[in-house]
Amino acid sequence: MDAQKELDTRGLNCPLPILKAKKALADMKSGEVLKVVATDPGSMRDFQAFARQTGNELVEQAANNDEFVHYLRRR
Repeated sequence: MDAQKELDTRGLNCPLPILKAKKALADMKSGEVLKVVATDPGSMRDFQAFARQTGNELVEQAANNDEFVHYLRRR
């Protein structure tokens, strides 16, 4: 999936990946996609909850070994 911005949050634990994603999305235009790479296993459910609470669309999630990749579309 193509993303306009990528955020590396490897090594950071909750809530830092969410906080960094929130800040990055604030600087993006509606419809743009943010890719977030995390190593916190809890980020899978955290980003699902974040999308529900903020109205941003969680387009895709994937677990690759010890990394978790999230794609969010700015509302």
